[in-house]
Amino acid sequence: MGNVLGKCRMRLTQLTNRISIQVKLIVAYIVIILIPISLFSWYLFNEFYQNTIQDTLKKNQYVLESEKASILNNIEIMERTAQLSIADREVLNYLLSTRELEVMELVDFNTNTSSNLQRLMFSNPNILNVRLFTNNPSIKEIWPVIFNESRIEGRAWYKDVLAKKGTVWWDILKDEKDIMKRENTDMESTSTYVSLLWEIYYRSDTHVGIREVDMLINKFFQKAFSPIQDGQSHMLIVDRSGRVFTDTGSPFFKGMNLEQLRRDWEAHPHQKGSSFTFTIGSTPYLCLSTPIDQLGAHLLNVVSLENPVTQIKHTRNLFIAAAVVLIALLSVITYFLQSLILKKLHILRDSMKKVRRGDLNVQIDIDAGGEVGELAHHFRQMLKKLNELIVEAVNKKAATKEAELNSLKNQIDAHFLYNTLENLKMLAEVEAQYTISDALTSLGAMMRYSLKWSSVHVRLRDEMVHIQNYIAIMNIRYDDKLELKMDIPEGYLEQEVLKMSLQPLVENAVKHGMNIDRARREGVVIWIRASLTKEGMLIEVMDNGAGITAERLMELHEKIGMEDVRFHNQYGNKANGENDGNGIGLRNVTQRIKMYYGSEYGIQVESTKGVSTKVLMLLPYLILSGGMSADEKNTYR
Repeated sequence: MGNVLGKCRMRLTQLTNRISIQVKLIVAYIVIILIPISLFSWYLFNEFYQNTIQDTLKKNQYVLESEKASILNNIEIMERTAQLSIADREVLNYLLSTRELEVMELVDFNTNTSSNLQRLMFSNPNILNVRLFTNNPSIKEIWPVIFNESRIEGRAWYKDVLAKKGTVWWDILKDEKDIMKRENTDMESTSTYVSLLWEIYYRSDTHVGIREVDMLINKFFQKAFSPIQDGQSHMLIVDRSGRVFTDTGSPFFKGMNLEQLRRDWEAHPHQKGSSFTFTIGSTPYLCLSTPIDQLGAHLLNVVSLENPVTQIKHTRNLFIAAAVVLIALLSVITYFLQSLILKKLHILRDSMKKVRRGDLNVQIDIDAGGEVGELAHHFRQMLKKLNELIVEAVNKKAATKEAELNSLKNQIDAHFLYNTLENLKMLAEVEAQYTISDALTSLGAMMRYSLKWSSVHVRLRDEMVHIQNYIAIMNIRYDDKLELKMDIPEGYLEQEVLKMSLQPLVENAVKHGMNIDRARREGVVIWIRASLTKEGMLIEVMDNGAGITAERLMELHEKIGMEDVRFHNQYGNKANGENDGNGIGLRNVTQRIKMYYGSEYGIQVESTKGVSTKVLMLLPYLILSGGMSADEKNTYR
């Protein structure tokens, strides 16, 4: 699995790397615009949807509560009718009678009291029946109001009514048989009704009978069975037994499983004002419910959300279409703007391609500011530095070849010169000319050191021995007026230096230091010190000779730090060593140091006219391993 992900990531990276920066920027802009638009639209339409649901909920909650108020009004009417049915003392006396009434008494009761009961029913046209059931065997049935209780003892609700002990029992009676056993087509078609069943007690402990008040279900729950509907919602009733009552023939319930709806409703809380959503097919619905405590039932209002959701989707699609058009327009505009912005970058890219093909003299025509202009500037500087490094490498290689040729040329007669000097030394010793013998020894050592180049790097110790030989020879010329003092710790004698790099500094000290009478009379002292600083190894060559004027010192500094092209144009062949009095030797030493160690290293000259001159050489702190060759070591034995 990890290998597959790694390969997919690699392929994606390769594909991304092949895409141009212009396309990447356009994609980035699209993503930057698309993400906030997507988040905003998601939030906006989610809020819009929630607000629509809440508005629909409030509207239909109001309708639901209005219908509940109508139902409670029907309950109140039926309860009042039930109370009035036995409010007449004559009715109660008739039910409690312990003897059979005479014919005239029955006629009188039927004419007056029974008629009042029937008028009570007719005064409320929504009430279907008002009936009194009694178990008193002494009285006669007076249809359609007073019946014997034996007619209802087999009904399912009879025991429930008795269990209520004188409180109201409400029930929805479906397909209830007519106790009068007569044909009535109206009754057959509307046989489901809501019944109030209330046990009649005398003096709170004597069962007298049961009173019943009925109302057709389509009159009791008018909204649930009304043929006039808006087509977007419909009500239904779920009783305490889980039975569902509604107009099942309504087009609203087409394709809807009411039993499944009931189970979904039962799975949710049934508190007042509770609601939930469900989906049938692709149509969302909202279901609200409120309890009718007297009936032990719940009134449900099922609302179709198809129209509001369709409107939301239509608005969403328009928004998406507008966003797509806007992004496409911005992409086109961005493409042309980026073409103008990246034009200079393309020029820079083409210039880099030319450099890659070997053309290092490319002219980059970009002078504008900004990041691209800065990049072009640095690229030009890089080309300039690259050309300088190439010239430096070529010069270095040429200098190396020239040194090799000179060394080869010098080696042709080196052994002849060494042997000649050795013979002269032996002759001087035989003649007891020890001064000449010592001078020849120093000269031979100098010749071996300068002509034998096994490496361009030597120890500071080796260079100092060579300087001592040089001073010994120069003392013959200046009658021992030169004194060399060294202050170099033993550990620093292993410091790496360039071969023959200190002799030009000492030569300058001798040559220019002896130019005044004081120096020729009193002599010149040359100090060589070495110390370690945070920048590197600092070697100091100082003399108390003639010194240099400030103007001459400035000219010398300028000559030492001058660029090669300008120096060669100005001084020509002097760079090869002619006219060393003009600072050419110091410049050559500086150039060698920078070539091998870097531009941060080199020499610096300090001087006070008539007092002293100090040359500071800064080198990296490097301890050289190895040592001189065998020939060089034999020279110093």
